[in-house]
Amino acid sequence: MSLPVLEKKGDIILGGLFSLHDMVVEPSLSFTSTPPPTQCTRFNFRTFRWMQTMIFAIEEINREGKLLPNITLGYKIYDSCSTPHQALRAAMELMRSEKYSGDEGEIQNKATCQGNVPAVIGDGGSTQSLVVARFLGVFHVPQVSYFSSCACLSDKNEFPAFLRTMPSDFFQVDALVQLVKHFGWTWVGVIAGDDAYGRGGASIFADEVRKLGACIALHEIIPKNRAQIAISSVVSKIRSSGARVILVFAVEQDAVALFDEVLRHGLNGIQWLASEAWSTAAVLSTPKKYHHILQGSMGFAIRRAHIPGLQEFLLRLHPSSPDALDNPFLISFWEEVFQCSLGLQAEGQEHKPPCSGAEQLGSIKNIYSDVSQLRISYNVYKAVYAIAHALKAMRSCIKGKGPFPLQACPDTDNIQPWQLLHYITKVEYVNSFGDETKFDENGDPAAMYDLVTWQLTPFGEIKFVTIGKFDETTTVGQQKLQIQEQNIVWNGNQTKVPLSVCSSICPPGTRKAIRPHFPICCHDCVVCTAGEISNQTDTIECVRCLPEFWSNAERTACIPKQVEFLSFSDTMGITLMAISLIGSFSTCVVAFIFSYHRTTPIVRANNSDLSFLLLFSLTLCFLCSLTFIGRPSEWSCMLRHTAFGITFVLCISCILGKTIVVLMAFKATLPGSNVMKLFGPAKQKSIIIFCTLVQVIICTVWLVVAPPTPLQLMPRESAIIILLCDEGSPMAFALVLGYIGLLACLCLFLAFLARKLPDNFNEARLITFSMLIFCAVWVAFVPAYISSPGKYSTVTEVFAILASSYGLLGCIFAPKCYMILLRPEKNTKKHLMSKVVTDKF
Repeated sequence: MSLPVLEKKGDIILGGLFSLHDMVVEPSLSFTSTPPPTQCTRFNFRTFRWMQTMIFAIEEINREGKLLPNITLGYKIYDSCSTPHQALRAAMELMRSEKYSGDEGEIQNKATCQGNVPAVIGDGGSTQSLVVARFLGVFHVPQVSYFSSCACLSDKNEFPAFLRTMPSDFFQVDALVQLVKHFGWTWVGVIAGDDAYGRGGASIFADEVRKLGACIALHEIIPKNRAQIAISSVVSKIRSSGARVILVFAVEQDAVALFDEVLRHGLNGIQWLASEAWSTAAVLSTPKKYHHILQGSMGFAIRRAHIPGLQEFLLRLHPSSPDALDNPFLISFWEEVFQCSLGLQAEGQEHKPPCSGAEQLGSIKNIYSDVSQLRISYNVYKAVYAIAHALKAMRSCIKGKGPFPLQACPDTDNIQPWQLLHYITKVEYVNSFGDETKFDENGDPAAMYDLVTWQLTPFGEIKFVTIGKFDETTTVGQQKLQIQEQNIVWNGNQTKVPLSVCSSICPPGTRKAIRPHFPICCHDCVVCTAGEISNQTDTIECVRCLPEFWSNAERTACIPKQVEFLSFSDTMGITLMAISLIGSFSTCVVAFIFSYHRTTPIVRANNSDLSFLLLFSLTLCFLCSLTFIGRPSEWSCMLRHTAFGITFVLCISCILGKTIVVLMAFKATLPGSNVMKLFGPAKQKSIIIFCTLVQVIICTVWLVVAPPTPLQLMPRESAIIILLCDEGSPMAFALVLGYIGLLACLCLFLAFLARKLPDNFNEARLITFSMLIFCAVWVAFVPAYISSPGKYSTVTEVFAILASSYGLLGCIFAPKCYMILLRPEKNTKKHLMSKVVTDKF
């Protein structure tokens, strides 16, 4: 059975394929009788306008007669019902020779299968065009589509005769990817229709978005049977994904099914991105039920135009017009527009009241009569004119200069489709609107889009507002995508760009840490470790500060490290300074007591000269500890170690001299002994000077060869810079300490020899105890000094100086001061000369 056809005779017949209905009712097949004829349902006003635009363009060309003089164009238009098999049936009808018998299909003449249609305009859907293009490609019949955008149709090996005035999805996807990049969305969902258009475009988009470093939150398919359970699952996944931006790459019928389910689920707050197929679809923008979820939606639409005279042409239709009987689609259209019946209704159809005959298309406002968004209609218009210009070029061929073998020209009286195909691919003209029409090597036009957003007017209607454009032909160095952001109103009447990320932006001071088994866009924000910073958002790695800097508390900037040294202002420094001054003061007090009582036996018996020299050196020992406190400098570093070494050697030399004097004094009591003459005051001073001079020489060599210098210790994992004095030469420092230790051990040994002298004058015993304390302090000092961190090594050294100084002062002079001040009765020559020998110790 032949399909319904709208046709008009002419010298050249152009074929047309339009999906005037959105779906086909699948009959229940019993396989016991002939299947009923295909029944198409859900009349599409928008597609009907496209069909009328084709007729308008053809009649405009015929009426003006400038483009094709003396040639009349006719048309033969079929309804493909939005299904591939119906589109293929229509294409086969177009290729059918008129010499075939109608109903039986019995061949009356052995003509070729190809009919008298040299070119076809259509189909709209990519899925239908794929089927038709394969079929027409066999006969090299040029097919110019006005709405098929699948990138797969650019393959000339598979579709050699396919061209289109609709840009390829490859360019639309490029525009959408640039949009995602512009607004910084990294977590985007993709919903695709279950057809070549939806699957192909969504797949390319997902791949390109991933190349940007963004992630696809979900990639779901709207089933063609539009089963509610399946679509409900898609909506649930949208909700659970957390994505705020969702691209719906589908034809308007699939988009309607999705948004109906979105309404049922009450899903709000989503920023919808529209593919070109529904970015200006009135079937979604007109019903008020969609307004609150689709307000603010954004998408790319092909460039629009105002076609003069088209609206009047559209409104001319009426069932009572003379040509109405030749239009098999007019009755369905009229009944759907006015919801009335023009005749008998088929069984099972919804009951409609009869039409009055007074209905006028101009009295209503619907998708069909709305010419404010002529985008696809403009594509249809350009497709007709492209074929007309190709026909003109064919007729303008000069003999002997043709494009075919032997420079032959085509036979214009018997147009061959393959020859017309050649001329269509070479078409290049500028129409009356100033737009250039031409096809590249893939049969695609130049890609130029308007970026439109859906905004609610004060009257509660959706208005398509152009807020930018995308031009693929832009020269290198210029932005393909241009947006006027100040004109954007986002979903929910928001003026702030919606944030669509898997994880929140990591603020300065943190870095991104990828979550295992999650997409790369899903991360945790980890605070930079101490000593590292990040001063930008979404930093992948924290930057380590230079050695002399440390991170601030927020980890956003490197600040100079705190300098740490044993300061006069900190608690430890104040404590040590107080102890040092107390020790110096105590030593001075002892010196004063000895000076005041210098004529008493106990002072005279203790060799007052050596005692005063010892007290002087002890005062210097206490005071030299102050050189270890304060900010290290070159002078202070050299002074502290040398002063320490020399003063302590002077102190130990005095003690050594006193020990020798004690021993010699008792040796002199033996008959015939001449020891004291040999070891008089001059010799004692010589020993002290000699011993001290050795240390002075060591220190001088130390200062000349490798002097102590200030040192900055900057540990990587510490927020402080430790200021210390580097010894310069560890060997010299060891020699200084070793020499002090040698003298101390010698004193200890000599004092130990004099331990059994009489109790009343046993100064050697006091010296022994003082040397024991001295040696114990400095033996403990070595491991403590090595293991103490930072400024505490300096504290350890100062503590050792003070402890050993107090030990000497206390052990040697405290008993004498006690006797002078508190037991004066024992401070007599008789008591000191009494012979009491002890076996203690």
